[in-house]
Amino acid sequence: IERLSALFFGARSRLKNLGYINVHLRLGDGTMGWSKYAPYDAIIVSAASPAIPQPYLNQLAEGGRLIIPVGDAEEQTLTYIKRQGKKIHQEKISRCRFVKLKGSYGFSVV
Repeated sequence: IERLSALFFGARSRLKNLGYINVHLRLGDGTMGWSKYAPYDAIIVSAASPAIPQPYLNQLAEGGRLIIPVGDAEEQTLTYIKRQGKKIHQEKISRCRFVKLKGSYGFSVV
């Protein structure tokens, strides 16, 4: 999911030119997840969020795993999450630094 149309269309074009046919792309607010295909066994987030977006937790399958950098704009902690029933287990993996995840459940778009 990409929120910037230029990056979305560029990625779509590159993937097509490389012959990838089993990739689904979406233009939109990535912090909302993609409920159409939920629940997911795994979600990988490659941008930092100030907190874990609730839509990601809602879209995790039983036994599903989520990895996401969580923290402020300068430093985050790579966090591993696993859903077991109604419980969400979190494990901090390491410090890291990613670009900001912008959107409704991330950093401000402005």
